[in-house]
Amino acid sequence: MKKFTVYALTAGLIYSASACLDSSVNEPTASSSLNGAREEVPTRQCGSMDVLAQQLKNNPGLQRKLDDIEAHTSRFALTLKTDPSVLSTGPLVGVLTIPVAVHVIYNSSIPQENISDAQIQSQITVLNRDYSKTNTDITKVPSAFASVASNMQFQFRLASIDRKASAMTSWGTSDAMKKTSYGGVAPISPTTTLNIWICNIGGGVLGYAQFPGGAAATDGVVIGPKYFGSSSIASGYYGAPFDKGRTATHEIGHWLNLRHIWGDASCGNDLVADTPTQSTSNFGCPAFPRKTCGNTTSGDMFMNYMDYTDDLCMFMFSEGQKTRSRAIFSPGGPRASFAP
Repeated sequence: MKKFTVYALTAGLIYSASACLDSSVNEPTASSSLNGAREEVPTRQCGSMDVLAQQLKNNPGLQRKLDDIEAHTSRFALTLKTDPSVLSTGPLVGVLTIPVAVHVIYNSSIPQENISDAQIQSQITVLNRDYSKTNTDITKVPSAFASVASNMQFQFRLASIDRKASAMTSWGTSDAMKKTSYGGVAPISPTTTLNIWICNIGGGVLGYAQFPGGAAATDGVVIGPKYFGSSSIASGYYGAPFDKGRTATHEIGHWLNLRHIWGDASCGNDLVADTPTQSTSNFGCPAFPRKTCGNTTSGDMFMNYMDYTDDLCMFMFSEGQKTRSRAIFSPGGPRASFAP
């Protein structure tokens, strides 16, 4: 397991842009045969780190806020290590329930993008299972990682759904879907509600999230309609192999201040001590163990929600990720307004 000093890392390493949208870094798109024809199988693409890099470019003052959040997170982790009662008293006791406002923006000529209430609710069901360690596939966690598999103690409550027709065919990652002036929908109470925009992002991007510290006017998560919800729970408009609701689990992880597990660098650092260092993102469904970066025992934790594996092959968070995500809700944290 890796060891590190969080605040000693340079800002350039912590907040560098991901190569997750760079075809020279991603593994080649896989292909399979269906009725004699060749069918392209997509790989997971998340735009969160690229969006963060653009926000830092547009707002130089954001870097200081992110540094302050890292310092706060480091202090919280140290306090928790010496005084575990931090999670059993005060605003962080027990399960934190987060209200969710869903904004569906669909192309008028593609009615399937106007996904059903049932498909939306299936996503809430998946989130509540994944973030409480009650997902049925938690039993697949290898014994090497079973001791650190975490109940994150978050639950999500669907507060509202709104729908808006649009002529837009794709929205990109510039947050236009969050602005009424561009035909989008403004967030609802972003300091106390998680806003999720469902729309076609384009460019092969499944979703992206805003990390804590960004502007309230753009805070939340954006996910493509085919990647929101679970085909195992409700019929609807889906795109396999990302049809089990894990894109939202992954992107909300970023909203909770979790990094990609490979640290967005070769053998990088995700700022979590109990996730092994790995060389880069994993795709598809790797065989265990997959040993990289000198991890000669258990190898990569590729079944972690913050990797890039297929929906059916990611099914755990770690205790270190729980500590990092809870820190932002503690007094003085960037999402403290969500805590009761």
